[in-house]
Amino acid sequence: MKELQLKYGCNPNQKPSRIFMDEGELPIEVLNGRPGYINFLDALNSWQLVSELKAATGLPSAASFKHVSPAGAAVGLPLTDTLRKIYFVDDLDLTPLASAYARARGADRMSSYGDFVALSDVCDEATALLLKREVSDGVIAPGYTPEALAVLKAKRKGTYNVIQIDPAYRPAPLERKQVFGITFEQGRNEVRLDDPALFQNVPTKNKAFTPEALRDLTIALITLKYTQSNSVCYAKDGQAIGIGAGQQSRVHCTRLAGNKADTWWLRQHPKVMGLPFVEGIRRADRDNTIDVYIGPEHDDVLRDGAWQLFFKSRPEPLTEQEKREWLGRLSGVALGSDAFFPFGDNIERAHKSGVQYIAQAGGSVRDDNVIDTCDKYGIAMAFTGVRLFHH
Repeated sequence: MKELQLKYGCNPNQKPSRIFMDEGELPIEVLNGRPGYINFLDALNSWQLVSELKAATGLPSAASFKHVSPAGAAVGLPLTDTLRKIYFVDDLDLTPLASAYARARGADRMSSYGDFVALSDVCDEATALLLKREVSDGVIAPGYTPEALAVLKAKRKGTYNVIQIDPAYRPAPLERKQVFGITFEQGRNEVRLDDPALFQNVPTKNKAFTPEALRDLTIALITLKYTQSNSVCYAKDGQAIGIGAGQQSRVHCTRLAGNKADTWWLRQHPKVMGLPFVEGIRRADRDNTIDVYIGPEHDDVLRDGAWQLFFKSRPEPLTEQEKREWLGRLSGVALGSDAFFPFGDNIERAHKSGVQYIAQAGGSVRDDNVIDTCDKYGIAMAFTGVRLFHH
């Protein structure tokens, strides 16, 4: 098949719409549903991300995409009991691939609502059962077991989008797109981000990167390669924990991603894990309530009468002092940036979210200020010399 007609483009008024190949056949097959224009943008970008993660780490990988940027990305490491609980998978038997998606989805569950999922490996039944109960638009993978496909075809009254991609497909070295009737052409971004040489230029006093830190920095950089710029990514324990995408100011990226990392960590606070939710609360309502409870608007869910919509009994608030004390325990976080940090304010913000390792392009006229700020906190930072803008 050389082309596939779509219902419409980015918006319903943008017709006609299709995806097609100038030469050869499309490397994808729609096994179920009717994916749209944005679905395919998410699918093809996220597939590249998980393919690179698998090649770099050797581990099954997954990504949760929304509007052509990842909400989360991860490799299939085992989950602790705490992570199983905050990701709401403590009742499931997880394979490594299912663990990867649980991590990717769990990084920022609010943003992942209605996501498009990418899996590096053949989708197994355990992963399909996890997908079945989440609000999601579709999935792309190199294959599906018969049991997994049966589960996914039954999702969303039979309309769930299931795409199979040929893992052997390699695109042409030049890529093109049109804007305002003008064609842009560039070489594909084929930079390898699993090269140890990327982390050899270390201008900070602390030059020690643990193997886990190098793994997490690699995950962060590969994630950024497919995130709308400007972007930064916080990673820990084999997964992204906060992604800041598409901001005009880099420090705003760092703050946005840092706030998401903080929320990920605060969800592990004993008070949050012990919230007495009413029976039958919808998953999205529970996630949103947790985020509000953690945030400055916590009075909105704790005021008289309101708490009864969510909780069996009125929970105690999570005080600002308790938040500060808990956040002070977060450590060992890796931070990647898709371009250089222009000022030390980015490092100041990153330090507040437990960052101890950084990989960024370097080359700012203010590199000295950034290095000094890293040294102030004992952070190890590598200049990769690689920019990862994605538009």
